[in-house]
Amino acid sequence: MNKPLAYRMRPKTLDKIIGQKSLVGENGFLTHCLENKVIVSSILYGPPGTGKTTIAEAFANSLNVHHINLNATINTKADLINAFKEAELYKDTIIIMDEIHRMNKDKQDLLLPRLEDGSIYLIGATTENPLLAINPAIRSRTHLLEVKPLSVEEIEEGLKRACVDIDGLNNSRNFSNEALNLIAKASGGDLRYAYNMLESTALTFSRDHLITKEDVQDLGSIPNFLSDENGSEHYDTVSAFQKSIRGSQVDAAIYYLAKLCQSGDLEGLIRRLLVTAYEDIGLANPQAVDRTYQACQVAREVGFPEAVIPLSFAVCDLTLSPKSKSANNAIQKAMEQINSAPRQVRSYLKYTPVNVDKDDAYPYDRPDLWKYIEYLPEGLEGIEFYQPNLSGNYEKNLYQNYRELKNIVRSTSIKLLRKKGRNLN
Repeated sequence: MNKPLAYRMRPKTLDKIIGQKSLVGENGFLTHCLENKVIVSSILYGPPGTGKTTIAEAFANSLNVHHINLNATINTKADLINAFKEAELYKDTIIIMDEIHRMNKDKQDLLLPRLEDGSIYLIGATTENPLLAINPAIRSRTHLLEVKPLSVEEIEEGLKRACVDIDGLNNSRNFSNEALNLIAKASGGDLRYAYNMLESTALTFSRDHLITKEDVQDLGSIPNFLSDENGSEHYDTVSAFQKSIRGSQVDAAIYYLAKLCQSGDLEGLIRRLLVTAYEDIGLANPQAVDRTYQACQVAREVGFPEAVIPLSFAVCDLTLSPKSKSANNAIQKAMEQINSAPRQVRSYLKYTPVNVDKDDAYPYDRPDLWKYIEYLPEGLEGIEFYQPNLSGNYEKNLYQNYRELKNIVRSTSIKLLRKKGRNLN
């Protein structure tokens, strides 16, 4: 029995990898490693289906280096010890560790000294943020390499390759370009998902049938709005989704959430939801913003279809929360100021000040003086980028502190502040 199409189409060498130009392109990090015959321990992180393990195996194959595949959730401490014994038989060995963020302390304690002395190399794969999920001791000994979701065009490239490849469909089915484009759009950057959809579609139709986008649509796994020729319906839905949250109409926001979930583009949906949380709710309810981030992390972990549950939680929370765009508006105003008339940093604030008298230098040893110092550049004293929105209790408290701080007379003379000392208040 044939293995799944996604398995059969896994590239064996780096030059066959689709996308990921920052890693395997002409000037990619792993490409340079291969050219210089250098092995580096790394953590590959990114969404499911983006090819993390495939890239690790292709790198090992391209270097002609022995590799051992392990999974932190399945393989035991004994399996790891056996891998170390196997590694002794070869000049160089790469251990490819899937789900590395789930590796327990016992396994880490075994791995670290061998990683330190170079007796093995490690390439870990994880869907988690390595800065949060990977043990610092391992993280400090590896390079962190991001594997990104593929573009629609890159997914199409993979689908077309699979249609003709001898290990793929081997020209046994005929797909229209529109049908492949529709599958690529529905994949959400996940090539494995796209291969599975291509294979299931191919098995549904006979060899002499031209498979069209309508055929793909009729299978019921792709929502109608992804069939839109220019994708405008999708972007209109995203726009309506954000506006519904901003306008506090929870039933509308949930409706558009459901529509977007049908597209299968989890990463795109999470990205828009996080931006909306910080842009439109912001300081009015920062706890809701934090809860949204946590809900998005859970959605990534469980994937569709269960991801709809934490996403719905976050959307209801944000939509029914008070709103404030004050933080977003503040940075936009500051960006406009910098673009129109950038100013120099004051001498006493520079990292390495030149020709600044000791008494006029920034007073690291005097925290009692810090709030009396002028930090804005010359000519911008008194400018206000931040304009509060008092719809939430949290920002009301911030605003009260803001007004008290604005009443302080700030000085550009550190020497004078030092002399005044505790008479400043």
